[in-house]
Amino acid sequence: MTSLPGSQEATAAWELLLPAAAAPARARGRALQSALREAVRTGRLPPRTRLPSSRDLARDLGVSRGLVTEAYEQLTAEGYLRSGRGAGTWVSDAVRAAAPPVRDLSPRRAADSRVDFVAGRPDLSLFPRAAWSAAQRAVLAELPHEELGYPDPRGLPRLRTALAELLTRRRGVVADPERIVVCSGVTQAVTLLGFVLHARGEHTVGVEDPGSPQYEALFATAGPRVARLPLDDEGLALDPLRASGVRAVVTTPGHHFPSGIAYSARRRARLLAWARETDGLIVEDDYDGDFRYDRAPVGALQGLDPDHVAYTGSVSKSLVPGLRLGWLVVPGHLADKVVARKQYMDLGNPSLDQAVLARFIERGDHDRQLRRCQRAYKERRDALLRALDEHLPGTRVSGIAAGLHAIATLPECHGPEDRLLARCAAAGVTVRPLGAYGSAGGGGVSLVLGYAHLSPARIREGVRLLADAARSTAPGR
Repeated sequence: MTSLPGSQEATAAWELLLPAAAAPARARGRALQSALREAVRTGRLPPRTRLPSSRDLARDLGVSRGLVTEAYEQLTAEGYLRSGRGAGTWVSDAVRAAAPPVRDLSPRRAADSRVDFVAGRPDLSLFPRAAWSAAQRAVLAELPHEELGYPDPRGLPRLRTALAELLTRRRGVVADPERIVVCSGVTQAVTLLGFVLHARGEHTVGVEDPGSPQYEALFATAGPRVARLPLDDEGLALDPLRASGVRAVVTTPGHHFPSGIAYSARRRARLLAWARETDGLIVEDDYDGDFRYDRAPVGALQGLDPDHVAYTGSVSKSLVPGLRLGWLVVPGHLADKVVARKQYMDLGNPSLDQAVLARFIERGDHDRQLRRCQRAYKERRDALLRALDEHLPGTRVSGIAAGLHAIATLPECHGPEDRLLARCAAAGVTVRPLGAYGSAGGGGVSLVLGYAHLSPARIREGVRLLADAARSTAPGR
C-alpha cells in the first residue's frame, strides 16, 4: 500500500483543493467535494493514496473541519475513497482514471480558408426562425399531455400522416403512414437498414462508386461490408452489379452524388428488374430531390416498386441538419424489423420536434421554405456558372441543374491536380476533387463545388481565387 509521506500528502491535497476552498461560502462544500472527486477520477490522486486527516487538511485549506469531514464521507459513500477506524482515509482501488478525450470529429472550416466550396452544405441563414418559432408556440399550447411520453418508435402519427401527403405530392412516393419511420436523418435510416439486412444474412451491400463516403462507415457499424459498384452515363452499371452477387444497393437516382447525373428512365427500369429478379432491395437516398432548377424534379424511384425500394430523405437541406429529422419509407416485409430496431436504438425521436415539423408541413410553411431555398440556390448556381465562364473559360460543368453542388472539369492546360489543390489551399480556397469520393474518370481536373451556402459575391471571389491558382499551375509557370 502506498501513500504520500508526511507533509507531502498534505501539500499534494492542499494544492489540488485550494481553488475549491476559495469558492463562496454557500458553495464551498460542494466545490470541495467536486474538486476532490475530479482529482481522484483523473488520476491526479492515484489509487491507494493516503489523504491527510480531516483536521490537517482543514487547517491547510483554511476551511472548517466539518466541510472536509463531510466531503470525505460523501466520496466514501460514492466509492471514490475508503476509510477505516484508526486507518485513515485512502483513494479507493475501484477508481480508474478517465480515458483521454475522444477526438472531435465535427466538421470544421480551415482556419485560413477564405472560401470553402464544401459540397452538401445548405445555407443555415435561410432557416425560417419566425415560422418555426410560431409553430413551436402553437404546439406547446395544443399538444396533449399523453404525447409527451415515450413516442411511437415509428414517429408521431400526425407527422407520419403529414409526411405521407408531402412525399406523395412532391416526390411521387407511395407513402403509407404505417410504413413511414421517423429517423434522425438519412444517417440513422441507412444504419437501421444495415442492421436489418445483416440480420437476414446480407453481409455485403452495394454502394455507388464514386459516391458518398459515409456509407462504408455506417454499414460497418451495422455489420455489412460494402462493395463499390461503378456508374456509367446512365447510372449504376448493371453488369458489375449482377457480378457482385449483392442483393441490396444504395443509390441516389434522382441526382447522383457527386457526379450530378440523373439515372435515365431505361436504367431505372433495369435496376428495378434486377431487384425483382433477385428479390433484392434498392435503398433510394433522395438527399436533395426537391432542388431542380431547369424543370420539375423527376419522381422518386420508390413510386414504381414500393416493395423493392426503401426510400429515405430528411429536412437537412430544406431546413437545417441540426434538427436531425428524416424519414424512411420501408417495404412492408421489412417494416416490423426496422421499427423494432429503431425502438431498441433510441426509443423514438423527440415528440415536440416531431409535432412542430408536422404543423410546419400542414400549414404550408415547408412548401414556402422549399420555394425560398430553390430561388436562392438557383441564383447561386447561376452565379457559379457565370464566374467559371468569366475566370476559367473552357471549364466544363457536368450534371443536371439541380442540388447544392456542381462538377467543374478544368481544361487540361491548367496542370496536375495535386499542384492545383496545393495552390488553392495556399490561396485560401478549399475545394475537393471528384476523386476524393471514389473512382474518377475523364480528362482534366474535376472539382466538386458546393455553392448553396455561399453568397453570389463569395462564389465570385472563390472562383477568382481558383482561377489564379489554376493559372499558376499551368505548364511553363
